[in-house]
Amino acid sequence: MAQTGFGRRYFKAFVSGFFVAVPVTVTVLDRLAYVARVEGASMQPSLNPDGELSPDVVLLNRWSVRNYQVQRGDIVSVLSPKDPQQKIIKRVIGIEGDFIKTLGYKNRYVRVPDGHLWIEGDHHGHSFDSNTFGPVSLGLVHGRASHIIWPPSRWQRIEPSVSPERRPLLNWDGATEDGYDD
Repeated sequence: MAQTGFGRRYFKAFVSGFFVAVPVTVTVLDRLAYVARVEGASMQPSLNPDGELSPDVVLLNRWSVRNYQVQRGDIVSVLSPKDPQQKIIKRVIGIEGDFIKTLGYKNRYVRVPDGHLWIEGDHHGHSFDSNTFGPVSLGLVHGRASHIIWPPSRWQRIEPSVSPERRPLLNWDGATEDGYDD
């Protein structure tokens, strides 16, 4: 008889814990961070250097993009402007006000409008990015990749970087960008 009471209490504790844990987990995943598998070659060699043999899994920080805290060089997850059911992962090349020399876009030079980003894959020619669809609204940014968490041999923090040939030409105020070591 005592054993039945113990089992019932254990079951009740498990169920009540479950009903607390699920909403907390959903909130954490919705507000703070989640993991995503990176597929394709568009971000090589930064992500998926070995191709589909060993796809990278990244930690996407949702908290930092909540207030649009995105900077040049960040790798971000974005809802695709062409297919809202699809998420793409690209590097931020330009922020609002930057003048960008494009790679095949309809205009050779573009000023990134307010509230938008210019995003590109690291593997040019194998990337569906702003050179195809233009500047992307900040509202489409879903998360910022902060760490590679799989495979274990690639565990690392992802640091923002933009190659010298892809840096903005200048910002809207007419000054060249600060902080570049040319």
